[in-house]
Amino acid sequence: MPSTTRQLPRSPLDGYAPPGEERPLASYSLLTSVFSASFVGALVAAHRAGYTLPQEHRVKDIVLTGLATHKLSRLVARDKVTAFARAPFTRFQEAAGHAEVDEEPRGGGLRLAVGELLVCPYCLAQWIAGAFTVGHVVAPRVTRLLTAMWSAHAIADAAQLAYSAAEKRS
Repeated sequence: MPSTTRQLPRSPLDGYAPPGEERPLASYSLLTSVFSASFVGALVAAHRAGYTLPQEHRVKDIVLTGLATHKLSRLVARDKVTAFARAPFTRFQEAAGHAEVDEEPRGGGLRLAVGELLVCPYCLAQWIAGAFTVGHVVAPRVTRLLTAMWSAHAIADAAQLAYSAAEKRS
């Protein structure tokens, strides 16, 4: 009678990606753990240092933080001038619009996961919003200054795009 041995997956994560396509799930898990530990750790350290959480959140701060998070995440993920920081984890593809570039993550494992994080403004937004949130606890005046600056930058970008569009229509 022939032996009917079944090969079990080496890990619960095996088999998630199609054959030949790497999805670095263990590295994603590590990055998620680093984010969570850093965020919680910063809040615990702030509490131990005597900082208290705000009683309420002003709409102005939420709007400025949202705009600043959008702008800073795009600067980190797409700006051609910040490519030096992404270069160890990405490969240049092409210029993409207004001072932005398209890049693809490279490598495998953690390098690939970091590359995917660094080219994704949506993914980076969580990290940046987390940093601003901690900033609102430990250094609210500086954080408001920075969020106002990057919000002004985002508004200026929108004005530049609107002006360019108006010029093309005339």
